[in-house]
Amino acid sequence: MSEDAERIKKLIAFKKKTETKITELDSELKEQQAMLETLNSLLLEKGFRRPEITKGAGTAESSARKETVVAEEPESISFAPQTESEIVTSLKTVAGELLANLHATEDSLRVTPAEGKNFDINTPPFTQFLVERVLLKMQERDSELVRTGQLTPENIFCYNIVREGNIIREITIKNVDSERMRELKSSIRWTLEKMYEKMKSQT
Repeated sequence: MSEDAERIKKLIAFKKKTETKITELDSELKEQQAMLETLNSLLLEKGFRRPEITKGAGTAESSARKETVVAEEPESISFAPQTESEIVTSLKTVAGELLANLHATEDSLRVTPAEGKNFDINTPPFTQFLVERVLLKMQERDSELVRTGQLTPENIFCYNIVREGNIIREITIKNVDSERMRELKSSIRWTLEKMYEKMKSQT
């Protein structure tokens, strides 16, 4: 085989590989767009409920309690007077199946799987997407900011995955700003929904 023919063969193989990758990325993009459209439709259909404000009794005990704001999708929020604010959001599938509860404070997140949802860390796309492409990337960006003196070490993004064997019991994330909070909420919900779909298909 001539040198030109060999080169053409390699170019054709590379072209096919590139086309396959483009098809995969296009499919993932369409899936994300469809999920976003569904969420937008649900929000438009249901709307947002006006927050209900509960007045405290004014005692030392009531003022010391932690504030818990429970939000579902679409959010239904209630407030109580307290010293520290925590927002609890129910992460659900498009069909309304509860996946987990997300507890958020000003700069931290804690995710607890719903009762009966045994998410295995080996189920895609947990490690491949959520850990490697989201959590680790955020940590790496902050590590670089620390290296260049733009961020102090105590404010670096960090996370911890509490497991019982391979089963996820809790995910805690600290030093999160508002922009990352939104990205993490969306990424975690999408990851858990995909894991749940794979779990159902295997039963």
